[in-house]
Amino acid sequence: MLAARGAVRRGRLPAGAGPVRPRSPPRTVDLRSDTVTRPCAGMRRAMARAIVGDDDYGEDPTVNELQRLAAGILGMEEALFVPTATMANLIAVMCHCQRRGGQLLLGRAAHLHVYEHGGAAQVAGVHSQVLPDLPDGTFDLEQLELLIREAHGSRYHPRPELICLENTHSTAGGRVLPLPYLQQVRGLADRYGLQVHMDGARLMNAAVAQGVKPAQITQYCDSVSLCFSKGLGAPAGAVLAGRCGFVAEAWRVRKLLGGGLRQAGVLAAAARVGLQQADETLRRDHDNARRFAEGIRELNSPLCSISLAAVETNIVMMNTGQGWLSPPELCEHLRAVSEEEVAETGQAVSVLVFPWSAHTVRATWHRDVSARDTELAKNKLAFVARKWQEKLDLGLHPTPPGAGGA
Repeated sequence: MLAARGAVRRGRLPAGAGPVRPRSPPRTVDLRSDTVTRPCAGMRRAMARAIVGDDDYGEDPTVNELQRLAAGILGMEEALFVPTATMANLIAVMCHCQRRGGQLLLGRAAHLHVYEHGGAAQVAGVHSQVLPDLPDGTFDLEQLELLIREAHGSRYHPRPELICLENTHSTAGGRVLPLPYLQQVRGLADRYGLQVHMDGARLMNAAVAQGVKPAQITQYCDSVSLCFSKGLGAPAGAVLAGRCGFVAEAWRVRKLLGGGLRQAGVLAAAARVGLQQADETLRRDHDNARRFAEGIRELNSPLCSISLAAVETNIVMMNTGQGWLSPPELCEHLRAVSEEEVAETGQAVSVLVFPWSAHTVRATWHRDVSARDTELAKNKLAFVARKWQEKLDLGLHPTPPGAGGA
């Protein structure tokens, strides 16, 4: 053994010995969210060259240019740059529901309702009335109208003032709200004097998937938010767009919430690049997500399944088989790398996905995930499924490498 080690140090290998390769870190494919993106080279150059000023005084030319560009794309009169889409949504609620105790109508699984710390109640003093979400991200409009009519006919109900939609719908797996549905919501809102706000964090994904201009979607809304730090790949920022009077009031509420920015052009410059590249970037993401979903169907494993009809944009929801691996366990198997994997496949790949619910794992595509990364992720899932099945056939309970057990 010592002689062999000496031979290796001197650059000579004993007969029959394979080449000695240094162990390289595994290739990581991060599919947890489209928020994990890093600014591309073009964004970094734009940030470095950005002309800036005091945005709180309205004097940052790069922010002003972004706001004009975004307003035009969204078909709105004006737009306001804000730090996050969560703040944009809260500002919209506060501007539309200025009567304390007013009512906001939205889906039970809406991001604004579940993942934004109840800002509508905590900060705005607005009551949320939720409706069951249908699998495609919509809700039953007959039920919506019934709630509105009941409230209008009672002195005891909160007064409905705002309907909030989410497009694309995150919990539904990136589903796109149909245009006829949006038109129906608009008509219902007009009949009862309500406003419509769209949480459009991934609105550009919806536009690409439907093959329409974003303004064709937002024409049915009074206001819309758009996030730059998801699929568009910028490091931070969002816009809130609407009519001139609405945006003027939104500026005041942004200031109240501590969202006033100074030399924000360095962020707006990256957002502008993301917005200009949106069509090409998001179309590629959708294609890669679809390719991965088709790979799950072809795998035909009880480990996980997929509804191809539900894969419309950059999000894939994998359903884990009941009684098999739980979502956290499947996530750990995809993350872990073993010597067995390297020996069989010739590569070490760590795939990061998100345990979304009791029986669902979410994978989200973004600009940092290439077609090759997608193939690596497909192959890793196939490897995990194969090894899992082999151990089950032997009567063993599969465990991730390093987790102990059989």
